[in-house]
Amino acid sequence: MLKTIKALYINNSFFYCCIGIFALFIASYIYPQLFNVVKWLLVALVIFTILDIIILFATRKGILGKRTTTEKFSNGDNNPITVTITNYYTFKVHAKIIDEIPEQFQVRNFSVKRAIDASSNKAIEYELRPTERGEYHFGKLNIYISSAIGLVSRRFIFDDQEMVPTYPSFIQLKKYDLLAISNNLLQYGIKKIRRLGHTMEFEQIKEYVLGDDIRTINWKATAKKNQLMINQFQDEKSQPVYSVIDKGRLMKMPFEGLSLLDYAINATLVISNVATKKQDKAGMFAFSKKVENMVVAERRNSQMNLIMEALYNVETDFYESDFGRLYADIKKNISHRSLLLLYTNFETLDGLNRQLPYLKGLAKNHLLVVIFFKNTELNELIKNEAKTTQQVYDKVIAEKFAYEKRLIVNELKKYGIYSILTEPEDLTINTINKYLEIKARGLL
Repeated sequence: MLKTIKALYINNSFFYCCIGIFALFIASYIYPQLFNVVKWLLVALVIFTILDIIILFATRKGILGKRTTTEKFSNGDNNPITVTITNYYTFKVHAKIIDEIPEQFQVRNFSVKRAIDASSNKAIEYELRPTERGEYHFGKLNIYISSAIGLVSRRFIFDDQEMVPTYPSFIQLKKYDLLAISNNLLQYGIKKIRRLGHTMEFEQIKEYVLGDDIRTINWKATAKKNQLMINQFQDEKSQPVYSVIDKGRLMKMPFEGLSLLDYAINATLVISNVATKKQDKAGMFAFSKKVENMVVAERRNSQMNLIMEALYNVETDFYESDFGRLYADIKKNISHRSLLLLYTNFETLDGLNRQLPYLKGLAKNHLLVVIFFKNTELNELIKNEAKTTQQVYDKVIAEKFAYEKRLIVNELKKYGIYSILTEPEDLTINTINKYLEIKARGLL
């Protein structure tokens, strides 16, 4: 009996009926002939309420609910959640689903309403977009069932409490995975890069086929075989590619819910996979006060799993980044010339100049690409028309900051350091662009 009372909830329609009957009772003082009608309406309300309770609680099992999530969430992407409801009633019911979603989303009014036919299943799908890595804990799954009468509801609670970890964006990883193999990245804005000579490794000598580059004809082999033979080359492989993530306070700035740090982490996962598919060695590490989360650049089957786990465990309090410590650690631990993709952010030229000696030191022994971000909010401020004096001042300051970003690019170029100035949402594709350009030009 106690369980029945706990599971019983009165719907708004019941209170609306009560308010209507109460209003008619007041009106019956003016029109006495309404009094008997109102009494019968009150009796009918009581009867229908009791009947509704009997209908809902007569079937012991009622419904079965289950929440299905993916094994892990992809950070910054929409992740599907499916709630499946099995209706054991012999009539159509109306369900209100209130799922206790993780506290990180700060959603307090989540509910979904659906009608479910008699003795059938219904799958309800919704999406969640996490913006932080870590553990996401779901609470209980609450489902309120009403009959066609709709005066009361029966609550079913399914103890579907579970934890889903949120990893760097593996949805982006899958998106670019096949494209990296098939060279279809051109469809996503990748520039076609003209090759500058043969900066490639010799593979074999083979017979000339129509369409082969005549500049690769091997005349000695041709003379021996008495037919045209050419040298076949393949792209240079097994080159170390390190993603270096600044996890200091420079990367705290948020855009569309994600911090610059998380944008860099998502891009690192994708570019590491692309480098692996291109037969290069992919590695990564993060730094702020010291260098941490290091994965040495290797070519092995488990490399991507190691990188994903390292990226998942990147934690920071956004301290001031120590570029001097970064320079010392790279000089000590990375002896071979490597491609360093440094994800950081500089807002002013003075900020760059403080770290420039260390960047120049890294560029002497490695191919350094400094990747930093445009402030998209400043761009919107610049585009908007200024109507007041304050807006004019704000626009001028915004243009000054945007101009300094371009000066930073020129300053880095002056010292032979490559750079990418990108909007956060375009970070991944622009990084792949630069990597393919470097490979095509044989710069590494």
